[in-house]
Amino acid sequence: MPQKIELFEVGPRDGLQNEPRDIPVAEKIALVDMLSTSGLHHIECASFVSPKWVPQMAGSAQVLAGIKRAGNVRYTALTPNLRGFSDAIAAHADEVAVFASASEGFSRANLNASIAQSLTRYRDIAQAAKAANIPVRGYVSCVVACPFDGPTDPAQVAYVVGQLRDMGCYAVSLGDTIGAGTPDSIQTMLGAVLDVAPAQVLAGHYHDTGGRALANIDASIALGLRVFDTSVGGLGGCPYAPGASGNVATETTARHLAAQGFDTGLDLAVIDAAAKLARTMRGTNDV
Repeated sequence: MPQKIELFEVGPRDGLQNEPRDIPVAEKIALVDMLSTSGLHHIECASFVSPKWVPQMAGSAQVLAGIKRAGNVRYTALTPNLRGFSDAIAAHADEVAVFASASEGFSRANLNASIAQSLTRYRDIAQAAKAANIPVRGYVSCVVACPFDGPTDPAQVAYVVGQLRDMGCYAVSLGDTIGAGTPDSIQTMLGAVLDVAPAQVLAGHYHDTGGRALANIDASIALGLRVFDTSVGGLGGCPYAPGASGNVATETTARHLAAQGFDTGLDLAVIDAAAKLARTMRGTNDV
């Protein structure tokens, strides 16, 4: 039997948040509905941050209310604070995600808070989520390098991962936010992180800005990771990280893994159709 690798779809949130066009809620719902029939088990489709800071995520509650939910899919919402958590639960998100940084410069630019302050916020969310029986996924940004601080110490990445695990995150996604990673630097980072968390609770979130995302996925598979964040049609990046465009495309990653004998469980015809829709939403016909 081929080994299974899960692709965690982030296009409807991490992808669309960086698009310049004002995308109607109906289009977001159409994309999520299509992805829900593809074999994916996780789709991040909402973010309860202030629309003042991330205007593309306005209407997240309407998206969660309007989608046709598949029974085998968990729909995730990003929540920066307790108010966002409460809004996500009111909108019936299946799980929430919190996002920390391994670099102080990016934490202050992205969250207007130090790393320590952000972790304090997330402990409150994790406590509320535990009481509500809601799973919490953690993200760590800038695991290789930061656009403000330069290279990131792998020990600092491991520290933040350990903090997120200790507060109750069932999984932690490791973000190469500016696409600076190489197979060597990714494996060095993972060498430190694996001292505080097992491979089965880690995910790789590798931007393809430098054209190395697939190689970085391969390097991570060699160390035991089996979950990777991808974005249909290669949508997105990060509005707080200059030059961070280029989430690795779901369809490209699925084919790359299939060629190596891994099973993602995805219907590539549906994924291709969703990628075509995503390219239409971003106003281009290329990937």
